[in-house]
Amino acid sequence: MKLSEAVTSVTLNTLSRIPGAPAGAAAFTLFHMPFARSKARPSERALLEQAHIDRVRVNGSHAVTYQWGDGTRPVLLVHGWQSRGSRLSGLIAGLLDRGFSVIAFDAPGHGDATGRSATILDYRAVITELHERYGTFEGLVAHSMGALASFYALTHGVKAERIAVISGVCDFDYLTDAFTSALRLRPELTARLRQEIKKNLFPDLPADRSPFSAADTSEEVRSPVLVVHDEDDSRIGVEQGRRLAAAFGDRARLVVTSGLGHRRILGDPDVVRTVLDFVGQEPDRNAPAESQSVSAD
Repeated sequence: MKLSEAVTSVTLNTLSRIPGAPAGAAAFTLFHMPFARSKARPSERALLEQAHIDRVRVNGSHAVTYQWGDGTRPVLLVHGWQSRGSRLSGLIAGLLDRGFSVIAFDAPGHGDATGRSATILDYRAVITELHERYGTFEGLVAHSMGALASFYALTHGVKAERIAVISGVCDFDYLTDAFTSALRLRPELTARLRQEIKKNLFPDLPADRSPFSAADTSEEVRSPVLVVHDEDDSRIGVEQGRRLAAAFGDRARLVVTSGLGHRRILGDPDVVRTVLDFVGQEPDRNAPAESQSVSAD
């Protein structure tokens, strides 16, 4: 455990012994606060300079939006936690070559956006605003926590003709479990955090669907889905990818890679090609439910 995490753990667990709910509220606040802000890599800066840059106001903060192309045939790229839109830059040239426009953003608290935190509601707000600007996305490519947020937006009016998920989170509970485990929160405090999540994020969801899970959306989201996940992903276990693909049945294709982990998978040439081919054409209905794409370090 890092020093900052250790201090946070001691503080929250101590607060949890005080009557009332200050510790639960504090845990909820920290749960949505990235501990690090990603900076653009040198290889990403040239692409960012070519983009049309705009902003979306979200709860007092501003997300930063990026557009490559003229805005027609839009494909949306959705980054994960403690990441930024340019982390999916390996897909941009190929999408443009295929005649798509590319849309990306930095969520509040991420990249060049303002603010210190972001919730799944903030992601939904940005995705919804971009959907209103550009119309139905011909493709939506999401990484990590961005996948869960994308499916949440897709159940609230956003439309995408094809959905590609890379190293994606399927269940909101997975994020909660990872957070409470990393900080070694006491069971009483974990229970309070779950109450705060239910109250603040998912008050209208039925009890059997709260917190939110992308696995519950297959009846509402009818688009074909590509799921790419690495079996050595130590951040989001491959079982999350398998669970998502299984939920969508014959409308999903699962590609399991090896040796790429959680982040290098985004720039792997085989993965990039697979995603581009999927977005660029209707998926093969006769393809097997699962295929293997093995890449070494």
